[in-house]
Amino acid sequence: MHHEYEFQQQLEQEKSSTYQSQLTRRESLRWLGLLSASIVASNVAALGSEAKQGQLSNGEHWPKLDIKPLSSSGYGKDPKLIVPPNSPWPRSLTTPQLVLVAVLSDILVPREGNTPSATEVKVPEVIDEWVSAPYPRQQRDRVDFLHALAWIDDESKIRFGKKFVELSSSQQIQIMDDIAYNSEKTPQKFLRIVPVFSRFRRLVLAAFFCSPEGIKDIGYIGNVAIAGDYPGPSKEAMEHLNGVLKKLNLEGSQ
Repeated sequence: MHHEYEFQQQLEQEKSSTYQSQLTRRESLRWLGLLSASIVASNVAALGSEAKQGQLSNGEHWPKLDIKPLSSSGYGKDPKLIVPPNSPWPRSLTTPQLVLVAVLSDILVPREGNTPSATEVKVPEVIDEWVSAPYPRQQRDRVDFLHALAWIDDESKIRFGKKFVELSSSQQIQIMDDIAYNSEKTPQKFLRIVPVFSRFRRLVLAAFFCSPEGIKDIGYIGNVAIAGDYPGPSKEAMEHLNGVLKKLNLEGSQ
């Protein structure tokens, strides 16, 4: 697998401890809105919980979980988006689940130089907010992700006799390598977990790049004021525009 999954040494000390939530509900709900817009804009399709259906193949295992639907209320039809409510629904991940999400998130987005890791920008809390939201897309993800978290721990126990957060970095990477991407070489027994984990990975990355640090990392500066008079489009831009207008027989219409 690519170097993006290399573990930082400091995670060895963090992974066995309880993940400490530091994001306020108001902040996490704001991130939830940004994350929802990001996913819609990128056309990331939900899995629809198909991953848990069907017969098990040879050597495959899949957790049998009794996941009760969440009964919390959402924002309603006329939400106050400027000042959202502090706690419209409770977060639903258990402490062990949140710790596992934190470990997985930091494997996916480790600290690199001045760029913080996923847990440093509180991605696990955003994931918790996402799967706790009482909306169809989020609840489909909740079912899939809870199965995926249980599968990862089951696979860890089958291979190494321990939960995933208790494994060494190299052992964790072995499991991650097998479920990271779907290819012609992917064993049949991993074909169910691969798309679920892929969805989880995309959500972690989307949450990270919705954070102020993630936005800075990709170099996005947003709307900024221009000092002085507006310089207008560059010569190259105008040449390109004129070329397009000419092809469309719209010369002189600009």
